[in-house]
Amino acid sequence: MLAVSDDVPLLDDLMPWSVPPLRLGRPWVLAPDERTLRSRWDLLVRSEGAERERLFGPSRARTPRSAVAALPGRTTGTGPFAQERGPCPDPVRVQHGPFDEQWLIPDQRLLDAARPELWRVADEHQLFVVEQGYVPKADGPALTVSAVLPDGRSPAGRPGRIRPLYRRPGGLEPNLVPGLPAFLAGMYGHAVAPQEVASWSLAVARPSPAGCLVALPRDPQLWSTGVELGQRMSDLMVRGARGGEKPRLPGGRRPYVRAAVPARPRELRYDAAEEVLHLGDGGRISPVPPGAWEFRVGGVRMLELWFERRTGPADAGTLAAVGPANWPQEWTSDLLELITVLALLGELCSDRAELTQALAEPVTRGALRAAGVLPVPAGARHPASVLDHHEEGPGGQFALI
Repeated sequence: MLAVSDDVPLLDDLMPWSVPPLRLGRPWVLAPDERTLRSRWDLLVRSEGAERERLFGPSRARTPRSAVAALPGRTTGTGPFAQERGPCPDPVRVQHGPFDEQWLIPDQRLLDAARPELWRVADEHQLFVVEQGYVPKADGPALTVSAVLPDGRSPAGRPGRIRPLYRRPGGLEPNLVPGLPAFLAGMYGHAVAPQEVASWSLAVARPSPAGCLVALPRDPQLWSTGVELGQRMSDLMVRGARGGEKPRLPGGRRPYVRAAVPARPRELRYDAAEEVLHLGDGGRISPVPPGAWEFRVGGVRMLELWFERRTGPADAGTLAAVGPANWPQEWTSDLLELITVLALLGELCSDRAELTQALAEPVTRGALRAAGVLPVPAGARHPASVLDHHEEGPGGQFALI
């Protein structure tokens, strides 16, 4: 059994380039559905003067008079938003926290800290490893992965880190400490792909105040077992992206809507004996396995958090209060998918525990230092700086990178 040790490598040792979570600055730029974002935008651009200022929600980083570069790969305006009269940019799908996929207006004039370095490398080849904030004695995985851009928010409100698997678009230049692939290949007798390191980390990562601990085994067979387990977890978390299949529970265990969700449900309840999820007065989904209901990250129950984000109150008269009049059908579809993902992940908890039990005498940071893998070169902690295309800066000028 693996003992807690200060000499267990950190994920920060293995995947050194990391980015802080996005800081949106105003809640109305994010929503569970696209129509809501377009309605909020239209209301804002129809407003004038002081009313536009109030609806916008100025911060120290952004006001309606801020001129900001367009996000990489986006063609939004770069002049002050106070002059904006055009249509809403097409919202993009993002991961809000560990398991909640929502939509975001990709306009950097609206976002306090959009982290452009992440947008530069977000493509069909990228996988984002998200380190959850440390919460002592809290249940749930220390890492999650996403195929779409994550905002990196932690359910418990503590900051984590976002680690792209690749430092350049097109799946180029793995975000691995130089020397690690060769070190692992020598130990396991075969080439080790970047995805394998991410999968292994997902399977075995443990939280600590210093960051995620990722023990590396000396046994090639144990490595293969952990990589396979981590890949199963990753496939579930990305929900069929990259050409994979959507997660599905076996027949007879798949959740269905047994009674329609009411127009405006205000309460979520779970009946463990009947495996029924109650949404407001009358809405029922079953079967919902206990593992899905009890699945937590940072000690926070994921299904409750998902529901609260769609039904919680917003300040009247603000753009955040603009939303659908009734519960959209697409939310129900999203909920059924989330139940499935959490249930299947819950079933892998025992496999993760067995893998951790089998980890004896793992590779230490000292061994990595002796092999020349550590310390991490300073340049490996920074984003790649060379681009093959222009980016538009404030006022339509080319950005200098």
